[in-house]
Amino acid sequence: MVARSFCAVLLSALLLPALAVSLQAAEAQPSTVAGLPPGEALRLGERMYRDGILPSGEPMMAVVEGDITVEGTMFTCISCHLRSGLGSNEGTVFTPPTNGAKLYKPLPHGQGVIGSPEAKLPKEYAGGDVRPAYTDKTLAAALMAGVDPAGRKFDYVMPRYMLSDRDAEIMVFYLKNLSAAISPGVTDTTLRFATVITEEVPPKDRDAMIAPLEAYFRDRTSQSRHQEKRARHGGPFREEMYSSYRKIVLSRWELKGAPETWRGQVEEYYGKEPVFALAGGITTRSWEPIHRFCEERKIPCIFPVTDYPVIADSDWYTLYFSKGLYQEGEAAARYLRSEEIPETVPVVQVFRNTREGRVLAEAFRETRRKLGLGPPEERMLSDEPLTPAFWRALADAYPSAVVALWLPPKDLADAAALSEGAKRPAMLFMAASLLDASLYTLPEQIRPFTYIAYPYRLPQEKHRNKLVVENWLKVRNIPVTDFAIQSKMYFVGWMLSEALMMMQSDFYRDYFLDVIDMAKDQTYAIVTYPRVSFGPGQRYASKGCYIVQLSGGPEPELVRKSEWVIH
Repeated sequence: MVARSFCAVLLSALLLPALAVSLQAAEAQPSTVAGLPPGEALRLGERMYRDGILPSGEPMMAVVEGDITVEGTMFTCISCHLRSGLGSNEGTVFTPPTNGAKLYKPLPHGQGVIGSPEAKLPKEYAGGDVRPAYTDKTLAAALMAGVDPAGRKFDYVMPRYMLSDRDAEIMVFYLKNLSAAISPGVTDTTLRFATVITEEVPPKDRDAMIAPLEAYFRDRTSQSRHQEKRARHGGPFREEMYSSYRKIVLSRWELKGAPETWRGQVEEYYGKEPVFALAGGITTRSWEPIHRFCEERKIPCIFPVTDYPVIADSDWYTLYFSKGLYQEGEAAARYLRSEEIPETVPVVQVFRNTREGRVLAEAFRETRRKLGLGPPEERMLSDEPLTPAFWRALADAYPSAVVALWLPPKDLADAAALSEGAKRPAMLFMAASLLDASLYTLPEQIRPFTYIAYPYRLPQEKHRNKLVVENWLKVRNIPVTDFAIQSKMYFVGWMLSEALMMMQSDFYRDYFLDVIDMAKDQTYAIVTYPRVSFGPGQRYASKGCYIVQLSGGPEPELVRKSEWVIH
């Protein structure tokens, strides 16, 4: 309880500046809104918009398709208008922006050909506005009656909300302040990003991360298509197509010392030079200090290289490639469930008291719990050597069991002894990331009953995608040193290009993430994983593992034993 209270106080303290920024963005802010301080009205309005909950704590009620009454929790505003309020497209349904910056201006013909002189517009786009600017009164009426200031009725899919005057006032105030000011890190000419590198990362890995990322930023800013000139001299659509162009700049945030000190260091970097978002980055430790900084400062962070992301269902501002090692323990538990092993078969996990061992053990244990399965027996090891006698004793203690071995390669040198007894384990599970390059050297005696959680694209399926990245690196004179890291940064550049193109001039941090959430599944630009996919609130782009085995012989191959096991 004490910890929760402390967190609440801390969160409030951190949110206040963010709310203040929003309030400063709008003109002539009232001293109270519906009798509430503006900050409290924003908090309650946000809950209405995102969760469909009234200030009273009751669900918002709404009418859809003319006469069907539903709870607003089933049709939240965020579902269609997105977190930023910039709207979306779903099938044939176009959901327009609902943020103050758009609503309180007239909507011209042509859906956003804004700023172009009337005389330059094609005749089909000329002729005045689709609707005048909203006022507080007409916006409240639109929310409740589904009619805009020009008298046009909204599509039947737009709920008509049943709101009291006070609730409507709070909601209107929230929408007026939603995405009201361009985010920090953006100027008329530049978008500023940063990438985080921690001190303990080996130089080879550090260079593999930074070289492709900086090459992408150089390419993007080289203006090969002369966007600035087009913005000045383009046709009627120049505002829409080219005025959104900004140079993008990447800063290095190099962190030293213990992780406990990282938060202070990133705050200092940010205080000197605010950035729009973080891109890439690398650490061999937990990303949590950076994750918390981004979450509390509301700064997007896309695709850092880490085996230790934060596993959370509700956090929003950091996008990871995967759940890292956690994903492999999770996949092993799910695959085991799919094999319908009888409950009478003992399940044991053996791991060192190391960060890697604890993460895998927690994932395996927690996933079994979520699947309604009993907890595994556990053997957590300290420094003892794992001799043949250890392995024979393990087999005797758990005959015909399922054994998850979350151990590094040096511990498995004598694991062949597991196969010597009459009641050897029925199945062994291991994690490919922990085995790394030693995966192919597992003792041949245990291969027939060893199953490996493999979170990557299979080697035989990489060729075409790998060639694309290799050529991209070659053209930029970047030698291949760690292809896994380099190809991930190639993907970061690919996604940045997609997102910035879609954003046009709407440089809001929440919209940046909304746009990525709406991106199509990617199979072409990603090499490490077979597919990465996105969706509202999904924060781990690669969502599973294969379960594989090794073939026999001195040059074994991976044999796929499952489809993609999704978490």
